[in-house]
Amino acid sequence: MIRVQAEAFDPALELDTFACGNDNVGAIATFTGRVRVAPGEPRLIALTLEHYPGMTERLLGEIEAEAQARWPLSASLIIHRIGRMQPGEAIVMVATASAHRDAAFDACRFLIDWLKTKAPFWKYEETVAGAEWVAAKDSDDAAAARWGKKITAQTGPSGED
Repeated sequence: MIRVQAEAFDPALELDTFACGNDNVGAIATFTGRVRVAPGEPRLIALTLEHYPGMTERLLGEIEAEAQARWPLSASLIIHRIGRMQPGEAIVMVATASAHRDAAFDACRFLIDWLKTKAPFWKYEETVAGAEWVAAKDSDDAAAARWGKKITAQTGPSGED
């Protein structure tokens, strides 16, 4: 399931709903990204996320489909906020459910790594020193690049649960 929305969401409530009634799941992995104030940088006032409507949802769907092809997932969830947000607010949530923990962990990390580099979102930061568009980070590209090799084991790279 994919949602791109301006409205705030409650990660705990989303997780309860995501897990509800699925008793064949042995593992659920989640990631929640929040607006943060980076130490050593000018104090963040707000972060605005813009996206390309239609294209964003399509690309998120392709990323989710890739995760489902690589790992035996029972379910997956991607929620991504757009619009203006304050420090401390949740920006993104990714959840994956599988019979085994390796698949859930790996798929969750894959989803957030690819989402950071392949989905058309743009960040605009307002700080006490001014405002600017945020450039892509080499570290995000490096994180996504590790998933270039297709994983074929049923439970992830180690084959264990």
